[in-house]
Parts: sequence; structure tokens; C-alpha cells
Amino acid sequence: MSAMDPAEVFRQEASELFEVLEGALLDLGQCPDDRELVDSAFRALHTIKGSGAMFGFDKVASFTHEFETAFDRVRKGEIKPTQELISVALAAKDYIRALIEDPQSTDDIIGEAILDDLKRFVSADKPAAPVVEAPLLSPPESKQAGWHLYLEFDSHILRNGSNPLDLLEDLCKLGPCFVVPVTDGIPFLDEMEPEDCYLKWDVKLHAACTKDAIDDVFMFVQDEMKLTLSPLQRVEAPAPVPLFQLSEEEPVIAEMAAPVVEAVAEQPVARAEPQSEAKPETKPETKPEIKREAAPARREDGKQERGIATVRVQAERLDELMDRVGELVIAQARLTQLAASGSDLSIKMIAEEIERLASSLRDTTMGARMVPIGSLFGRFRRLVHDLSRDLSKPVEFVTSGEDTELDKTMIECLADPLVHLIRNAIDHGIEDTATRAANGKTDQGRIELAAVHSGAQVLVTVKDNGGGLNTARIRAKAEEQGLIAAGAVLTDHEIHQFLFHPGFSTAQTISALSGRGVGMDVVKRTIENMRGSIDLSTRPGQGTTVTLRLPLTLAIIEGLLIRVGEGRYIIPLSAVEECVELTAEDERSRGRNFLNVRGNLVPFLRLRELMAASGAPDQHQKTIIISTGETRVGLVADQIIGNHQTVIKSLSKLHSDVTIFSGATILGDGTAALILDVAQLVSLAQSKFEKQHINEAA
Repeated sequence: MSAMDPAEVFRQEASELFEVLEGALLDLGQCPDDRELVDSAFRALHTIKGSGAMFGFDKVASFTHEFETAFDRVRKGEIKPTQELISVALAAKDYIRALIEDPQSTDDIIGEAILDDLKRFVSADKPAAPVVEAPLLSPPESKQAGWHLYLEFDSHILRNGSNPLDLLEDLCKLGPCFVVPVTDGIPFLDEMEPEDCYLKWDVKLHAACTKDAIDDVFMFVQDEMKLTLSPLQRVEAPAPVPLFQLSEEEPVIAEMAAPVVEAVAEQPVARAEPQSEAKPETKPETKPEIKREAAPARREDGKQERGIATVRVQAERLDELMDRVGELVIAQARLTQLAASGSDLSIKMIAEEIERLASSLRDTTMGARMVPIGSLFGRFRRLVHDLSRDLSKPVEFVTSGEDTELDKTMIECLADPLVHLIRNAIDHGIEDTATRAANGKTDQGRIELAAVHSGAQVLVTVKDNGGGLNTARIRAKAEEQGLIAAGAVLTDHEIHQFLFHPGFSTAQTISALSGRGVGMDVVKRTIENMRGSIDLSTRPGQGTTVTLRLPLTLAIIEGLLIRVGEGRYIIPLSAVEECVELTAEDERSRGRNFLNVRGNLVPFLRLRELMAASGAPDQHQKTIIISTGETRVGLVADQIIGNHQTVIKSLSKLHSDVTIFSGATILGDGTAALILDVAQLVSLAQSKFEKQHINEAA
């Protein structure tokens, strides 16, 4: 087993931190007073900086440190984050990502320009006098003269990218500090781990600050340390000379490592306090010690809640595991078929038990590959933010159903189609502010992105409250391109389908966002390759809704095994509505190809004719009613064999022109069965129905 490259591990962790940082920054634009969002952004920045320095990404650590410093006024509540500041911060986040993922493509000039813009925005309302004044060297007039702290960090804190010396530097900014390292826990040199932290610190902070101010210093490492706090009283010795003194003449010290070591080394005797004061003194008037330790989370009812443990696994290993489970399912089907052909009850019992275990293992493995679709939805917040700014269209982006799970392969394939749909919704769907005001709408448009389970499918919808589709313009463009004859009778639904035609666009000008007619064509091809379908619905003046119907997974599905002549085929069970018998009356109406299903006419296809099956058809043929969207079609087969766990195998490139099959599978007897593409069969049936309708009208 080969170990992962540490730099690659950092890149993966940084990718997750970038999502957290971007989400916090975008939320700050909506809720500028939310302190939790500011803390979340700083926590992500702090981790990126520390981990970057630990893994050798020095430029990342340096730039992120400057980012933190410039953004510090937001954290202190001195300024509120504006939209301009958020935009620059997002650009800084993109630059840090580029430094990690592709450092060769970056330029120091770009980073310096971003930092200059960031400093300009955070210093726009900064007064001329320095904000940070030199702390008073004399004890305050109040009875409390400061705080006595005893710091004990977990030994692995350095491995997590945190530096105790940086924290001591931040603590010294609160006021004069006297820091004494406690070396009792340092082992012998041959027993020492170079990446572990053995030092503890005894700190006297002579400043009348609050406990919350001290908590803010250690907010990112609260779970990795023990902090003992007790108030200092004015009866103690006068405040010593501060370890760090901030004044107008002396710049703020950026790096703490060297100054702390030197200051402690030079003054151990001259300014050391009695050893008895190394721990907080116990006096009658002293308040009880406040001790905070890393404690496990607890539920509201008081019971201890066990944390959820996660393990990072390479995606390739999950794919390999899924392949092995697929082979196991095929072998299990073979065993079941052999057991059914014999009379040995013990073999049948073992076959049933293995079938149960294989089914459970399949579900567990598929569950491990499932990813909440919210991980995908979060990416589009930045897209909407940037498009809204570039097009000068205020847009509210709302998501729902983020907990809906899809196979990770589906998530990866779904990203590009959703990008095209959201771009089209903002560029074509949402009107400009003046048009919306003239139509009595609010200035702000709205994009809704939702996901919901529907049986064995997931429905992903993109909805806008724009002007809706212009059916007349779409029809005129289709006639102009020769896709339909002038004056042809078509429904609105049929006209809207031209939007998915290659090269079709109603945009009057070509821009960076649209006009070339390739977006919706790519969307449809991608969704159909995922064995899904796409529906369009629109209301003039009120908006458009695009619905994507997707299977849960692309690996193993439940299928309906049928026989047509001597061949066997699989129909995805999620598309099957019902099965009916082809009656003698339906047989006699061979020219019409319609079924009367409880008063509804359903067109059907004879699979024997489609597959050119040889031999005579069975006497009692069956019709399987399938559906995609609101369209229903019947498929006539000779026999319905039954349910089958289908392991999907891709077809070779030689069969790329065979559109009615989406893949193949291996049956229990070792033979192959083709998987029917429901969307293509429905489209084929519709075209046959339209031709028949035209012939009857003629």
C-alpha cells in the first residue's frame, strides 16, 4: 500500500477549507453582523496558513498571514464587511487556491495588488491616529489588575499547524505580559519527538481585559489545550515591564518565535517572580479558578454524544470496491440459477443466504459512495454572486434538499449541466432591474436550486422568477434555421425542445456567457448519458423551471429482465410503471400502435420489430408501460422473466451509434443482456406517433 503524498493530503484538506471560507464570505455579504461567520472564515484562514507552512507552502503561509492581518479589523468589529470587501476577499481566496494547486500560474504582482485592494478597503474609514495605543505600564485603577494564565497545549498541536508562540504574541497585544516557560515535562533528548510540543507557559497578563477577550485569542485551539485562568489582584507586585510593547514608534511585531525565546533567555533572573507564584495563589478574596478543558460534545438531555468518526478514502478505492461487489453480484446470480435447477435444499439455503449477504453488501457499498448533493450546490453560490455583479442583476440564490444523496459519479457529472442552467437562468431568464420594475416585480431576482427523492430517482430543479421562455422567438428561430416548416402545428412543449438542438440560441448577440448555442445541447447530452431526462416548464412573465430526473447511481440498478425472441434485455425498474397483457383487440389494431389503458391512449413499440427478432411471437405477449417525465410508452415483449440486480457495463466505442441501448450486463448463466435506454425509446415512440399523425391527417 503506497502512502499518499503529504502535499496532496494538504491540497485535499485545503479544498475543503476553501469551501468553508467561500461560504462564510458569501454569507457575510448577507449577514455582516454575524460574528460566527467571521470566526469561521478566520478559522479556515488560520488552518490554511499553519498547514501550508508545515507542508512547505511558504508563499501560501505568507500571503494568508497578510490576508489575516488586513482582515483583522473585521474580526475586531471595527468595520463591517461590504460587498466590495467581500469581492476582494474572494479574489484573495482564489489566489491562495492557485498558489496551492498551480503555483506556476501565479504571479506575485497579482497577490500584491489583491492585498493592496484589501488594505485599502479595510483602511478606508480608519482614523489618522493609530488605533492600537501603548498599554499602560501601571496597574489599572480597578481592583482586578489582570489575569494569571497557565497554558498547557496538546502534544500534537504543532502537527495540526498551530504555533503556540503566535498565540502568545496575540495574547501580548491585550496588554503587558510576563511569560515564563515551564520545562518540567521535557523528556531526555533521545526520547523526544521533534514534532511534539512539551513546553507549558505561565503567563501574567497585566491588563483589565475581559475573559472573552482571552477566549478569542485561543478560539481556534480550544479543543487542543488546557487553560487555567484566575484573576490577578492589585495587591500583587507591580506590573513588570511588558514582553511586547506596542507604540507609535515601534512597529507591531509580526513574528513571535525569535522575540519570545530571546526575551525569556535574557531576563530569567532580573524579572523572574518567586517560584511560589508559578501557580495561581489561593486567597480568600480570590474568585474560583476558571478551568477549561477539551470536552466531548453533550446532548441537551445530558447524555454524552459520541462524535462521528470519518476516514478519508481515495475515490479510486471506492470504485474498485464497487467493481468487486459487481462481480460478486454476478457470481451470486450464477449460484442462484444453479441452485434453482437442482433439488438439493441445503444448496438452495446457502444460495439464499449468499443472495441476502450480497444484497446487503451492495447496499452498504453504494451507501459509501453516496455524497450529499449540498457539496455540489455550495459551488454555485460563488457563480451566482459573480454573475449577479457582472450583469448588474441583483439575484437571490436559494437552495433546498442539500441532504439528498447521489452517487459520487453522478455528482461529478452533474456539475457542468447545472452551471449552464444557472448561467442561462441569470443571463436569459432574470430581467434587468428596469424591466422588472416596469412589470411590477421586485428589483431582486431569485434562483432556486432544489433536490428531492422521487422513488428510485432524484429530481434536481432549477427555477427562476424571470420573464419565462419566449415561445414566439424560439419558433421564429427554429423556422429561420429550417428546423420546422413555416406554419407547422406544434405545441409549446414541442417548440421548447428546440432549445436543446445543437447550435440553437435565441440570443441576439454573442457574449462571454451565451449566444453560441452549445450550452443546452451539452446539458441534454450529459443528462441522457447519465440515464436521466430533462423537462422544461414555463409561465410567461413568471419564470421557468428546469427539472432533471436522475437515477441514484450509475453502478448497480434494479432491472426488469424480459425476453424478445431469443434475446434477453433489461429495462431499468425505476422507469417501469406497470405491466399489462397485449389483448387480441390490440393485436388487430396493428396499424395504430396504441393501447387503451384505463381510458388513456398510450403508444407502444413492438420490440420484436425493433430488434428484428426471428421466429414467431409468443401467443400471450406482454406490454411494459414505461415513463420519462410526463410521457408514457408501452414496450411489447414476448415474456417478462422477473426482477434482476443489474451490474452496468459500458458498451464499447464500436457501439456508440446504437442509441437505444445504454449499457450491458452479465446474467447468471454467463450470457450478456443489453440494457434498454428508456429516454431514447420514448423519443423513438414519439417520432413514430408524430409521423403516423401526419399520415392520418394527409
